[in-house]
Amino acid sequence: MIPKFKLMIPATALAVTALVFNACVPARQYDEMKLKKATCEEENSKLKTENASYISKNDELNSRNAEQKKQIEKLENDTSSLGTAQRRLTNLYNELSNSYEKLVANNDKLLASKADETKKVIGQLQMTQEELIKKQDEMAKKEAALNELQASLGKMQGNLREREEKVRDLQRMLDQKDSVANALRSIVSKALTGFEGNGLTITKKDGNVYVSMDEKLLFASGSTVVDKRGEDALKQLAQVLESNKDINVRIEGHTDNVPISGGPIKDNWDLSVLRATSVTRILTKYGATIDPVRLIPSGRGPYLPVEPNTTAESKRKNRRIEVVLIPKLGDLMDAVQDK
Repeated sequence: MIPKFKLMIPATALAVTALVFNACVPARQYDEMKLKKATCEEENSKLKTENASYISKNDELNSRNAEQKKQIEKLENDTSSLGTAQRRLTNLYNELSNSYEKLVANNDKLLASKADETKKVIGQLQMTQEELIKKQDEMAKKEAALNELQASLGKMQGNLREREEKVRDLQRMLDQKDSVANALRSIVSKALTGFEGNGLTITKKDGNVYVSMDEKLLFASGSTVVDKRGEDALKQLAQVLESNKDINVRIEGHTDNVPISGGPIKDNWDLSVLRATSVTRILTKYGATIDPVRLIPSGRGPYLPVEPNTTAESKRKNRRIEVVLIPKLGDLMDAVQDK
């Protein structure tokens, strides 16, 4: 600490001095003494002021000193902590260095012991590389084959689109054929108005029109000669066939399963053929302009019954002539053959 300085002059001493000077010294000296006194008092005042300034500076220095002591203590603590950490790191570094040296030593041993194994691995890698090259060649061949397949697939897809278009055309033709069959059924129904429901039925199936005539409308039992009423029905049908030349006609004879014995007719099959032929001749008789190529007589015998031959009624239904009107396929058949 910086000491505090104070100048103090006792008042009694000053008074005594003044009396002495007043009593003993001449006026000139008194004036000099008075001047000195004033000078001393002025200097004393300056010293007091300086002393107060020194005291203030001393207090400030003491405060700074205390703060610096705190900082020094903190630095000493930090230095101690850093020293401890440094020693810990030094120990850790030494341990790591030792471990590294051991690892290096072990690595050298492993390298020395694995030299032969490394050569084997290199050899295997070379073999693997050769196999890889072979596989790459195989992949290139497969890729070429795949490209060929894709090209073939593209061609097939093009063909498929063409076929799909043909199928659509075919469906349109089938629809057209069905429409023609509906119109034909209507024409035949009008032509045979007096007969439909009286031993004669007209149906449409698979784009064809079926005119089915019972035995009683056409023939006597076991006979192959068409009677008058049946001939009238066939005459009306012949006129329809003359007016519609784009129709093929299949005349089918059908019988029951009752065996035929005696006479010129051998069996039911023979009977069905002869009846179909008789109907065909009458159609050509009344349809002079009908091309015989359009007519196909055939005998089914008992082999295509409409009902099982178990009752008299079912046997009656099976004894019939079916005239199948088939619109000519024409473009339809050509489309099927082109597929």
